[in-house]
Amino acid sequence: QVQLVESGGGLVQAGGSLRLSCVASGRTFSTYAMAWFRQAPGKEREFVAAISRSGVATDYPDSVKGRFTISRDNAKNTVYLQMNSLKPEDAAVYYCAADVQFYRVVAGTGGYWGQGTQVTVSS
Repeated sequence: QVQLVESGGGLVQAGGSLRLSCVASGRTFSTYAMAWFRQAPGKEREFVAAISRSGVATDYPDSVKGRFTISRDNAKNTVYLQMNSLKPEDAAVYYCAADVQFYRVVAGTGGYWGQGTQVTVSS
């Protein structure tokens, strides 16, 4: 069982930066691949970034590649999402997800999800 708690959301101007954090409970964090998703009102949930258990492999969609960076600190049970050059279309609730399989967490079928943190980008 893993519980995920996101933080770091807020209001930022377009072009600005935010860093989201997701802290996982339990002592087996390093056995989980992690991902970030987002969902804006009236839109489908969208994959944002994923990182493998060791942190060696990462994956991003084209919409955020070069602007967002996912990282993890297994000693702190935490995964981060550094978001730079934010655009109004990045505004959404951002969710953290975990699964033991990288392909499942990328696909959005991961077993564990956080409650989300709101990101608002003003133009």
